[in-house]
Amino acid sequence: MSLRHRQLEAAATVRECRRALASTGSNLISELTGGGDTRDWQRYPEGEVYDPASHAQYFYHCHGRAGAGSGPRVEHGHFHVFLRAEGMPPGVAPLVLPELAVADVPLPPQAAPAKRGRSDEVCHLVAIALDSRGEPIRLFTTNRWVTGETWYRAEDAIAMLDRLQVTRGGGSELVNRWLGAMVQLFRSEIAALLRERDAAVMAWRRRRRSNVFEDPRCEILSSCDIDLDGYLAAEPDAHADRRPSSRLPRMAEGWGV
Repeated sequence: MSLRHRQLEAAATVRECRRALASTGSNLISELTGGGDTRDWQRYPEGEVYDPASHAQYFYHCHGRAGAGSGPRVEHGHFHVFLRAEGMPPGVAPLVLPELAVADVPLPPQAAPAKRGRSDEVCHLVAIALDSRGEPIRLFTTNRWVTGETWYRAEDAIAMLDRLQVTRGGGSELVNRWLGAMVQLFRSEIAALLRERDAAVMAWRRRRRSNVFEDPRCEILSSCDIDLDGYLAAEPDAHADRRPSSRLPRMAEGWGV
């Protein structure tokens, strides 16, 4: 199936999910939390979501000053989306660099996924930020220390995107469908973000001669604002060359300040 066809199918799924939410007066955040209030660092849904067939995994949380404001473009929280080793394409392997072999690292992971499946290896594919209405406003990637992930090259991570689907494993069926469709709909943007992520890591590594993967000064590596309404109104091909933004907000727009 071509990328264009996958994006058209994904757009139809996202529209369907939005109609279903609107018909009940709900939104993605309400679906995730059961209509309750969110608490900083609490993961939603409880226990995270892990699909044992595709080995996709995700959770939603908010922290820092996320949720302090309201309205469009203000982040409420974000999804962290992963793929575990059993679901990865054949032939992919973790990146091997001297600093990645260091066992005693200075920072504990801030958003490591719960252990699921048989293997420890897990790749963080993208984070999707929502505003207080439950509408997506931004895609971004993070440094290794944030999620405690296994580091895979951008091209290997991009190859994993086509395997990201959530049809089992708990959570709201509607949110699961929406999330899988969003990854396909914005596949071109996510691919660009993953390549920019690698470029940012290597540039930092060359300049500072530090263990970049554990450096707290290096948190969000690439970021791209998105307009879902505008995207759905346009042809998918119009977005094929979109590039990440040069503005890199700190996670949750102020976390750790």
